[in-house]
Amino acid sequence: MLPTENRLRRREDFATAVRRGRRAGRPSLVVHLRSGATNPHAPGESAPPTRAGFVVSKAVGGAVVRNKVKRKLRHLMRDRVDLFPPGSLVVVRALPEAGDADHEQLARDLDAAVQRLLGGGAR
Repeated sequence: MLPTENRLRRREDFATAVRRGRRAGRPSLVVHLRSGATNPHAPGESAPPTRAGFVVSKAVGGAVVRNKVKRKLRHLMRDRVDLFPPGSLVVVRALPEAGDADHEQLARDLDAAVQRLLGGGAR
């Protein structure tokens, strides 16, 4: 499970990440990243944690399928949240193919999208 301090909950934060951030798409998901704007090394300021949120629409499947996809994505993101700069907002949007994808496929797609957003991959 993703720790409480790393969960994205406010509508404004989701909108900021999606509208003002960069994105990388894969067949089963799209990852939106809004990098932290604060300087984590400024005196007297502590670095805010990276926060991640998930969007799984009805196009993915019924309630059971959507909840399974959300649980899988939260579990995968828990191990990857430290890869992002402090203060980043990350939104993972599941596409309809995510409903049929297994855990390994979601992990591959998430890793590829994260690597592309963090500067490791070409278009």
